[in-house]
Amino acid sequence: MKLETKTLGILGGGQLGRMSAMAAARLGIVTHIYCPEKNCPASQVSARTFTGAYEDKRTLKTFADSVDVITYEFENIPLETIRYLQRLRPVFPDDRLLEIAQDRGKEKQFLNDIAIPTVSWVLATSAKDLEQNINNMEKDTGCLEFILKTTRFGYDGKGQLSVTASTDSKESWEALNSKEIIIEEKTDFACEISVIIARDKLGQTALYGPIMNEHKNHILAKSTVPALIPDLLAEESRRLTLHLAEAVDLVGVLALEFFVTKDNQLLANEIAPRPHNSGHWSIDACSVSQFEQHVRTVCGMPVAPPNRHSDAMMVNLIGNDAENIAPWLEMKGASLHLYGKHDIREGRKMGHVTIIKPKNAGEIGYE
Repeated sequence: MKLETKTLGILGGGQLGRMSAMAAARLGIVTHIYCPEKNCPASQVSARTFTGAYEDKRTLKTFADSVDVITYEFENIPLETIRYLQRLRPVFPDDRLLEIAQDRGKEKQFLNDIAIPTVSWVLATSAKDLEQNINNMEKDTGCLEFILKTTRFGYDGKGQLSVTASTDSKESWEALNSKEIIIEEKTDFACEISVIIARDKLGQTALYGPIMNEHKNHILAKSTVPALIPDLLAEESRRLTLHLAEAVDLVGVLALEFFVTKDNQLLANEIAPRPHNSGHWSIDACSVSQFEQHVRTVCGMPVAPPNRHSDAMMVNLIGNDAENIAPWLEMKGASLHLYGKHDIREGRKMGHVTIIKPKNAGEIGYE
């Protein structure tokens, strides 16, 4: 096939953009980064970086004029920015998926509308509304514990509170400082998993997972593949993720996170319309990583079978973990990935390590 995309534009300059740019280089595709911050991790491995606010249309147009197609590496890009750029160049995934993923209320409603189950939830728009809805949920479900989340701009545990029906609603409302809050029933789940899917312009797909995820202080600490869950449950998680990708007519990569309940039910938690932290192991354990699939799909190339040749465990290096890398450099089967971030801060993802265990030749699979 003829390679039509020669230059890929990426909105956002973090580690996901960095690893996407490195995957693009393998395919002979040049990347240009657009980011408000100078010397971002992705800029260190890309041909050009445009520095400007996401509302700066003049710089955005210059950026768009320099590339053939545009994607993004995180979901907090202003929707208006994507819609402006879509008038200048193709943008994948499109604004529809981003709009859903940016708002937890819209996200939960969309999942429920396409018959993907979630925890019980309701929205609140005031402290009084919050108190009344918690009381109603307690009566209707018998639940005594709840998670409050801002509907927008929350990640890695930010914008969240754990409360009970007796917690002061006014204090909770003021603490979250949001115009709208989603109230979720707190679930006593057995584990958390995710499934990542890549889908190209012809509707062909490639799946990764399910992946078992463990969190520490609300931040992903470790991901393991394969996930040790029943085969039927694993197949259902893949089916639901495929169903979501088709419902949004995905071109690109997305991840769907699930809670696995103690009675082996799946409850969808969040959509990530991009490569996902839980899929970083695919760089070292697959012939084609999630990042290469991301580049392939948005640049008009077909997806490829992931061909997972190894079982894998991925460990995030968070904050001061990045100061103690010597053991990882000496560990058999370990691959160290540092993101080029100069300032170490508590809770900041500085890199990751993947430890692989090759499968037997006859066991190599496609997830």
